[in-house]
Amino acid sequence: MTDYAVIGDWGTSRLRLFRVENGVVAARRDGPGIGAVGRAAEGAFVETIAPWLEQGAPESITLCGMVGARDGWVEAPYADCPADAAAWRKAAVRFDWRGVPLAIMAGLACEGADGIPDVMRGEETQIFGAIDRDPALGQGRHLIVLPGTHNKWSLVEDGRIVAFRTVPTGELFALLRDHSTLSPKVEATDATEEAAGFAEGLEKAGVGKLSQSLFAARAMRLRAGRSADWALGYLSGLLIGCEVAEVRSSLGEDADVLLIGDKRLSARYAQALEAQGVGSTAIDGDACALAGLGYFGDVTA
Repeated sequence: MTDYAVIGDWGTSRLRLFRVENGVVAARRDGPGIGAVGRAAEGAFVETIAPWLEQGAPESITLCGMVGARDGWVEAPYADCPADAAAWRKAAVRFDWRGVPLAIMAGLACEGADGIPDVMRGEETQIFGAIDRDPALGQGRHLIVLPGTHNKWSLVEDGRIVAFRTVPTGELFALLRDHSTLSPKVEATDATEEAAGFAEGLEKAGVGKLSQSLFAARAMRLRAGRSADWALGYLSGLLIGCEVAEVRSSLGEDADVLLIGDKRLSARYAQALEAQGVGSTAIDGDACALAGLGYFGDVTA
């Protein structure tokens, strides 16, 4: 029977579990996000890895993300910023699950200069993983952006996450797409049209007037013959472009940006940053999450 460990990132919308054998990711299984299962997380976890359990229990399990939220499996605390990887790992919740040591990693909490509190769960794992993969990120000051449903703009100084700000641009886009008159409530099918809309949205975002520019997503379809795909791209470009302008201004950071996350979404943010004169580089979110959980090999499974 093969010895193996299970590590995974369990967010609001999806579960990604990796089976690690002899230092290599041997398999991956995806399951429902915490938002869909809530307090039934343990049952969903068992169901997701059932084929692995039939071959024997793992040696250890390490999970990060919303699995440690108040409505997740077991609530894990928040480590206060500024925090380095050692302080974050020390705050993890560890317990015995069916004879297997299980760790649920902590989140991070901070308070902005404006007195507004903020929290993250899962993104800190990717940030510390990126630092582990590239020690140069542990020296000096860096602006790291993690695009997603709730985007995180994080300031890292000498390996410590000192501050961050959450911008729910992904959630706003989903709400406008699915529950407003601005969008045709469809998924984009014409990449060329959608890209043209995105570029025009970025151009409008440069003016910095989000509320005055939103209704164009509807009016341009009604009066200028623009397509539904164009409208979806326009909304995305407008929201992302305005986010970039707003948050960069509040953070007072002019250096290049490191993007961590999904390749396609990171490319969107790179385009928005470039439109505002900011350079960026992008690295894979899964690879960083696994590095933060202690695995540094290939992530092709």
